Amino acid sequence: MSRPGISVTGRRAGTFCLLLIVALLVQATRVQVLRAQRYDDNPANRRAAIARYAQPRGDILVDGRPVTGSRADGRMFRYERTYRDGPVYAAATGYSSQIYGNTLLEGVEDDVLAGTDPRLAVFAPWDAVTRTPQRGGDVVTTLDGAVQQAAYRAMDRKRGAVVAVEPATGRILALVSTPSYDPGSLAGSSAAVRRAWAALQADPLQPMLDRALRQTYPPGSTFKVVTAAAALTAGADPDVPTDSPEPLRLPDTDRELTNEAPGCLDATLRLALARSCNTVYAKLGVDLGLDRMVAAAEAFGFNDPRLRVPVAVSRSVFDTRMDPARLALSSIGQYDTRATPLQMAMVAAGIANGGRIMAPRLVDRLTRADGTAVAIESERTYRQAVDPRVAAELRSMMEDVVTEGTGTRAQIPGAVVGGKTGTAQNGVANRGTPYAWFIGYAGREGAAPRVAVAVVVEDSDARRADISGGGLAAPIARDVMQAVLRVR
Repeated sequence: MSRPGISVTGRRAGTFCLLLIVALLVQATRVQVLRAQRYDDNPANRRAAIARYAQPRGDILVDGRPVTGSRADGRMFRYERTYRDGPVYAAATGYSSQIYGNTLLEGVEDDVLAGTDPRLAVFAPWDAVTRTPQRGGDVVTTLDGAVQQAAYRAMDRKRGAVVAVEPATGRILALVSTPSYDPGSLAGSSAAVRRAWAALQADPLQPMLDRALRQTYPPGSTFKVVTAAAALTAGADPDVPTDSPEPLRLPDTDRELTNEAPGCLDATLRLALARSCNTVYAKLGVDLGLDRMVAAAEAFGFNDPRLRVPVAVSRSVFDTRMDPARLALSSIGQYDTRATPLQMAMVAAGIANGGRIMAPRLVDRLTRADGTAVAIESERTYRQAVDPRVAAELRSMMEDVVTEGTGTRAQIPGAVVGGKTGTAQNGVANRGTPYAWFIGYAGREGAAPRVAVAVVVEDSDARRADISGGGLAAPIARDVMQAVLRVR
């Protein structure tokens, strides 16, 4: 008995089913492979966000203790970020928000904190097969909690910033920007978070602006240290009287530059730094010439757009094309010269460290949740700004500023302190409130400097005539340096 044949209808049905299967496979491949990224990035797709917040985020550590945390709130996004002393550390941590994303360390190290960094995997092939989510890793910072707290307290609600750096290593010990804000107020996804965001965005004091890393200011007379470095490198003797008139007529103009302090006529570079003589250092910049001044500024890090700590830092600027009059003003930290507080801390740190600037860094290492390191940030040289001989001479001059010049309020008993004050003009026709600056370093007697610091105060309740780097910024720097040296 012969087998019955397959009917034409049956063959057609089988072929049609086969085509359907092939079409299904093609469509699945297109959706899951070719267009996967498009669907992942679609704002309507919340699966990735739900997965991201389904487990606690890793922590940012200071002194080995977390200054961040995670809290289960029972909503669709299960865990939201929490912060300990949030306003104190906001200039370093940034925020992690379910609505507004991540900034600063929370943003730069997001893959580690969220657990998506492949370096966190212990058994990578097995985890890939099982799709086991990795626990978030930790970011161990270089911050010193006591120094950070001292800097935040010393600012006392003033608008400005403080940066403290360890000269020998580049470790950032303190990073403060005030006024500050609580990153925890932005963590979740509620209506209260949107209200907090709107209020912060509308605040004229700009509490979310990271003034330590992202804001540039005219550095005023603190820049005279860079001009002095250029002169000493060119062979100038700091103790020989200069041919400096008072007042100084700016080249090719009818404008005269004056001094706040007496005794600047033909003053030596050493005395002129201690008294902060504008005329001496403005004329010195012109005499040195644009090329030498640009080289000196860039040796300390000005005009570098690539600086990372690992958070990106705004570029500090020393103009490379100026006429002599503008060069004179730029050489005393005015005209278009602008610097971040970090940049000026690097200037002080380089001088304190024998002329060698170590690359500033805010992160010491990245670890798994169990503390095992997956990346260690090593020390490295950023620039050799000046040679050791010049650095030693600059330290001697800066120490005179503190012992007998404009920076006496930075003195610390039992410590050697060097520094430079600055009062930078601000606003149209200099009508704005001046910026008060202090940069410096400190170490115990007979030992290498342990800390370099930069302080800028944008505004103050003091009368305009009373605003000065020596009066406002130097005491803040003193408190921060004392916290490092652990002396009173």
